[in-house]
Amino acid sequence: MTISTLSHPMPARDPFGAEPVFAAAGSLIGLSLAVTLAAMSLDARLFQGESVWVKPVKFQVALTIYLLTLAFFARWLPAGMTARPSYRIYAGVVVFTIVGELAWIMGAAMYGTASHFNQSTLLMARLYSLMGVFAVILTTPTLVYGVAIWRNRASGLAPALHLSIALGLVLTFALTLPVASTMASMPGHFVGTPATGAHVPLMGWSREAGDLRVAHFFATHAMHFLPLAGLAAAALLPPRAGRGAVWLVAAVFVAFVAWCLSGALAGRPLIPLA
Repeated sequence: MTISTLSHPMPARDPFGAEPVFAAAGSLIGLSLAVTLAAMSLDARLFQGESVWVKPVKFQVALTIYLLTLAFFARWLPAGMTARPSYRIYAGVVVFTIVGELAWIMGAAMYGTASHFNQSTLLMARLYSLMGVFAVILTTPTLVYGVAIWRNRASGLAPALHLSIALGLVLTFALTLPVASTMASMPGHFVGTPATGAHVPLMGWSREAGDLRVAHFFATHAMHFLPLAGLAAAALLPPRAGRGAVWLVAAVFVAFVAWCLSGALAGRPLIPLA
């Protein structure tokens, strides 16, 4: 299998050029990490046992990856889609909601208070609800892109890879929405009370209580996990078998996210203490 069967032609020097708005926004958010990390090094305040700047850093990293992934996948959208005035307006609204989310989270860090699950005042409760609406809007490009790529038969992609990118994007929206809604309806992301604070390194997931962030993480990264499976299937299997493998991986992935969510709601950590 040649490289040309796996990807639509795009200059290697400009992998994100098909969607410059998302690419620019993602790059700027990534660069802004320097400011947040500097604040973290200078500001010793803690909130719930960790630096007040940890959450902004996590969101900056996640949103940088998210936007650059969308910009990368935009090369396989139908020709001319990103040049349409209606799309440009839509992309601008998405970026606005992302900036709004980050401003809210950064503001909460500056004041040393919670951004999520904060119902301490009427204003904070209303902001939390508004940010929930913003979160839904900023997630919609995965559905829009997934459906558009699915329908684009002129993508130049191998069948398994084409299916995996489209399916991964659609599942990102389809899984994230119910998982995030469930999390937002709870008083916090823990189900149960961690006794010692033991957690999974880097990810921060509790090893003593149910942690809804686990299911949320995997749901939001379907757009990465599925295409990796599709890339392997396209390289190793004939087209029909490759597509079948992608569907199988997708079904297993959905079941895994559901298992993570149900386990967290039952108070079970993903990786319990021995």
